[in-house]
Amino acid sequence: MLVSGLVAVAVTGALCIAYGVFVERHWFRLVRYRLDILPVGGPEQLTLLHLSDLHFRRHDAKKAGFLASLPQADVTVVTGDFLAEPDAVEATVAAMRPARGRLASWFVLGSNDLYVARPVNPLRYFRRRRTRRRAQRGPWPELVAQLVDDGWEHLSNLQHGVELDGLPVELVGLHDAHIFRADLRVLPRRTPERFGLALMHSPDTTPEAAACGYRLTLAGHTHGGQVRMPFVGALVTNSHLPRRIVSGLVRMGDTVVHISPGLGTSKYAPFRFMCRPEATLLELHSTPQRDAARTSSNTRR
Repeated sequence: MLVSGLVAVAVTGALCIAYGVFVERHWFRLVRYRLDILPVGGPEQLTLLHLSDLHFRRHDAKKAGFLASLPQADVTVVTGDFLAEPDAVEATVAAMRPARGRLASWFVLGSNDLYVARPVNPLRYFRRRRTRRRAQRGPWPELVAQLVDDGWEHLSNLQHGVELDGLPVELVGLHDAHIFRADLRVLPRRTPERFGLALMHSPDTTPEAAACGYRLTLAGHTHGGQVRMPFVGALVTNSHLPRRIVSGLVRMGDTVVHISPGLGTSKYAPFRFMCRPEATLLELHSTPQRDAARTSSNTRR
């Protein structure tokens, strides 16, 4: 009886691993949310496509095909970690081309863009204190140059004003706080009468963005946990935020935060469980009600 039980557990575990490697990590979906947060007097609707943590390899046809199938948005934002390997720059730029926004295409970088990924013991993520490791420099200058040449705007640690179909926007992008690259000196609002939009790789700086009065903040990095369990949720998030709020929509005062589960995984951990890879379409609408923000029933495919 004991042997039969152990065999059953081993078989179940093997099936779960096979599912996570061969099925779920390629089971991409598009999730839509409606947010009534645009100020009155501007456009009645803007669509924003949020992508993150793509972790592209040289040969990533399924992911590239999914991006090509997405509806064109007014604005596309990528919150870092384009690359899974340094030789994937050209493939990444080509795959991102169909996902560009009608009005604007913005991005910030993540640690996997700056440094070449290395194998990591998964148990290391459960430690509260981690030792720093020497890392190999990644091809991020080439990535940035090619994306910019293709119509994208790089916003790591930059703030400026833009216009989107008549909507004045104060836009800020932060570098990766997880590796201490975020420069919070660019975060304070200069023109608070504008619609505030902040993007960053790690969600660890979302509370600061909320405190500065940005209306919408976008982040990635956590992969939604990548591995989630029933009744428990994400086992590890690699973030200082509480585990229960590191994926999806979160309210921080008057700020709406969206943390993307991402579309990829590290090449050394090609596994997702109960955490499908996701692109998110945020449908922003105007509302006459002051400070109203409503999330409709989201649709998935």
